Amino acid sequence: MSAQDVLMDFAIASVFILFGLLIRAKVSFVQKFFVPASMIAGFIALALGSQGLNILPFSDSIGSYPGVLIILIFAAVGLNGFTFSKEGFKSDMGRIGSYFSYKVLAQVIQFALAPLFSILVISKIFPDINYSFGLLLAAGFSGGHGTAAAVGSALNKMGFADATDIAMTCATVGILSGIFGGLFFIKLGTKRGWTKYIDSFQYISGDLRTGMIKDDENRPFMGKETISSVALDPLAWHLALLLTACGSGIVINKWILKTTGLDLPNYLLAFLAAILMFFFNRKVGICHYVDENVVNRISGTATDFLVFFGIASIKISVIVKYAMPLVLLLIFGIVIVVVTLMYFGPAMNKGSWFERSIFVWGYSTGVFAIGFILLRIVDPLNKSKTLNDTAFAAPFTTPIEMFAWSMGPIMLMNGQHWKFVCLYLAILAACIIVNIMFKWWYRKLPLDRPADD
Repeated sequence: MSAQDVLMDFAIASVFILFGLLIRAKVSFVQKFFVPASMIAGFIALALGSQGLNILPFSDSIGSYPGVLIILIFAAVGLNGFTFSKEGFKSDMGRIGSYFSYKVLAQVIQFALAPLFSILVISKIFPDINYSFGLLLAAGFSGGHGTAAAVGSALNKMGFADATDIAMTCATVGILSGIFGGLFFIKLGTKRGWTKYIDSFQYISGDLRTGMIKDDENRPFMGKETISSVALDPLAWHLALLLTACGSGIVINKWILKTTGLDLPNYLLAFLAAILMFFFNRKVGICHYVDENVVNRISGTATDFLVFFGIASIKISVIVKYAMPLVLLLIFGIVIVVVTLMYFGPAMNKGSWFERSIFVWGYSTGVFAIGFILLRIVDPLNKSKTLNDTAFAAPFTTPIEMFAWSMGPIMLMNGQHWKFVCLYLAILAACIIVNIMFKWWYRKLPLDRPADD
């Protein structure tokens, strides 16, 4: 494959993503359900590609792009580093602590129960399916297309050849469940008095519906130019930092593989390399010249193309092959997230329980953006402080996620499945026990309780 083939693949993807955005901007049905432009584009390309009408001139390598793009996305997470306010935590410990436990539970319940279901049920009905099958549900739902690509790629290397296609299918179903299910619960919540900051589902701004921000005063800045373009373009500066972390991670991983025989995921090493760069940059003062918004926009761009290629390259034959076990796994996954929303949500969040829980619903079925959209509908001014508390929780939840995505495939494919499942069952139990001990268990309170803690 030549560099021109890569450019052509991304050019075709760009045409379809632009077309997807046009559909989002003009078609009211699509606006009603907030379907992302990259997802629309991916489905159209899937129908027109080699799995459908076979009229698109894609190269044979489009299935490999998600595994490469995820390295860039994980590097962006590491390069931005983690910060939190101790003062904010001290003043609102009850609200933040209970929400932190809930957010951790929403993730580990998938890490623990989906593989457990695969081990105890699916592998018994379908003996040819290995124990890592359940992790693909968690990767797609809790992780989204990016993590699905990463975990699928890692399992592919270890012999599970169809893992990426299954993971991408789980991620696609997850996002659709997040959107359609989220809107269903919001409508239900407004009727039953669970929502505290809107009275009607009809309050949705035009930019959320169409995806197009018309007014200048409502248009946020993509980021600040921290480097003079006379010396180096600011976007090139940020991209160079990210690619340095990506390249460092790949080189380190090759060295580890050659030295020890241990084949770790490239995205994990890129993340760790980016973390080291963050600490170094902070030590020497370079952090002042790294704009988090610019890094996030590069990461977001990579994510949109990843979603497109992830969907467009799904092998229909693999989905047909795994149809029955995949249906069982997806139904089980949807049950998990519904229980997380409707049982643990009000039990582990006192005030504004629905606003917090619907955000975690979106986050747990796909990506942060879906959770953010759902939160914007029910809490447009962030009065519930959900985003603030999410920012505080991120430094502590990321290691739990990273271990699942990096070590989960290795443990589940190498006979350590019970260690992996028991670890996350223990974390799950700890979340519940901590909330009960600190009297953050609000199960007996009515669902239409006041918003204030």
